[in-house]
Amino acid sequence: MLKKLEIDNFALVEHAEIHFNGGFTVITGETGSGKSILLNSLNLILGERANYNVIGSSKDKSVVEAEIDIEKYGLAEVFEKYELDYFNQSIFRREIYKQGRSRAFINDVPVQLSILKEITSKLIHIHSQYNTLELKDPEYQLYVLDVLSDCIELRTEYNLIYKKISQAKSDLALKLELFSKNSAEADYNAFQLEELKNLQLYNIDYDKILEEFDSISNADTIKEVLSEISNILSPDSGIINDLSSLTKKIGRSSGIGVIGDLPNRMESVLIELEDIHSEVSRKFDDLELDPEKLIDLSSKIDAFNRVAQKHNKQTQEELKLLERELSQGFESNDELSALINDLKNQISQDTEFLNKLSEQLHLKRTKAIPEIESQLRAALSDLKLNDTKLSFQLSKLADFGKYGNTKLNMLFSPNKGISPVPIHQAASGGELSRLMLALQNLIAQKSKLPTIFFDEIDTGVSGDVANKIGITLNQLGKNMQVIAITHLPQVASKGEQHLCVSKSIKNGVTTTSVQELTSEERINEVAKLMSGEVVNEAAIENAKALMNQ
Repeated sequence: MLKKLEIDNFALVEHAEIHFNGGFTVITGETGSGKSILLNSLNLILGERANYNVIGSSKDKSVVEAEIDIEKYGLAEVFEKYELDYFNQSIFRREIYKQGRSRAFINDVPVQLSILKEITSKLIHIHSQYNTLELKDPEYQLYVLDVLSDCIELRTEYNLIYKKISQAKSDLALKLELFSKNSAEADYNAFQLEELKNLQLYNIDYDKILEEFDSISNADTIKEVLSEISNILSPDSGIINDLSSLTKKIGRSSGIGVIGDLPNRMESVLIELEDIHSEVSRKFDDLELDPEKLIDLSSKIDAFNRVAQKHNKQTQEELKLLERELSQGFESNDELSALINDLKNQISQDTEFLNKLSEQLHLKRTKAIPEIESQLRAALSDLKLNDTKLSFQLSKLADFGKYGNTKLNMLFSPNKGISPVPIHQAASGGELSRLMLALQNLIAQKSKLPTIFFDEIDTGVSGDVANKIGITLNQLGKNMQVIAITHLPQVASKGEQHLCVSKSIKNGVTTTSVQELTSEERINEVAKLMSGEVVNEAAIENAKALMNQ
């Protein structure tokens, strides 16, 4: 139950602290006085999107804080789930800043807006004039039926499976498209992969192939060079003999200080030249001109260069990487095929379960309708709609919808002898208001909601009908907290608590204030609603009579 609403720097309200009683509370005030400010500020507590234009001029932020008694409403587990401190009298606060920021708190702990909305939606429901128009919307009509037929839990379970299947079908479509694309490229990719595998990139070193090809193709030139080197460095050549004699001669002079280590260095040079001669001889013997081998090497090099040029690759390592990528592409398509089969199986299983849930929903809705229609007839009769009929006509659809395969037509007949038609074709504004009040009455009993806030639920009615609405709201307040903004004296007179919203100018600035009226002030306010600004004795007596009914 809402105990207190504190508003700071919000629209025309500089600061207001409003205390609410249980039962039925009415809020009155002249048009434009700021009654909607209370509604909008409370919407912030319910987690609605902030309108930063409502921030007042005195500070750079607006603050709305609600103290709510949550003791009897089983929210301890929800508080524990979000690691929040639980108090029977809990504080819910919203702060909005001119810089476009918004913050939410529960018992001074910062929370996400979704958490604030989840919790406060279980405590307070605001019924605006827009909600009355929603009664013409088929989806809202089905929601009303589901609340009254205790189908919300089943409906929620169904909707989760429905969303799961919808997401799975979307994923399946994407995977099928990708699979089709991959399959279309498979033959071409297979050809490319075969080309790469034929190169035996992991078994053949093409750098060595190229080196061997160069050697064989230039064998004559290389042999000529090697032969010349061999002749020059032959042991019988003059160079080696002269160098050997000189080395021995220097060696005999090694004791002379100027000679130093020249003998050793000369000896090293001689050994190196002899080693070069031996290696040249080996290379010369190994080098042979093999035309068939040359053709084979040339064929391998041509194949390598053709594939490398085709894929714009420069090295053997780059071609190896390309081969791995193409191989993985075939593996990923196999995995994709397995995923597609898994998705199809899951969709089939979930669809079977969804079908069972839809059957349960349709059956439960159908069984509940006679009792709901009976309760509505009684409630509408209390609201001076004695001959009005509101019926729920159900039919089954071939396809699944968000909330089952049930189609609902809410049919309305305002007078006896008039055939019922869809509600949006027949109901007037006043009839819609009373229909919605009757439905909200039944919904409140089902949902055991602590607080409901009506914004001009009495639109379009007057006289005795308005009086009946006031009585209905008062009776509704016996089981829950009911708060209603009204312009009608008949409704205002039935309130157990009366708040009056007024506008005044202070220091050249227009401000809105909220005052709880005493018994005497209530009489004057109700009389003013009847007669206008000038309140005469007759209006006073009529106000007293209304309040004593």
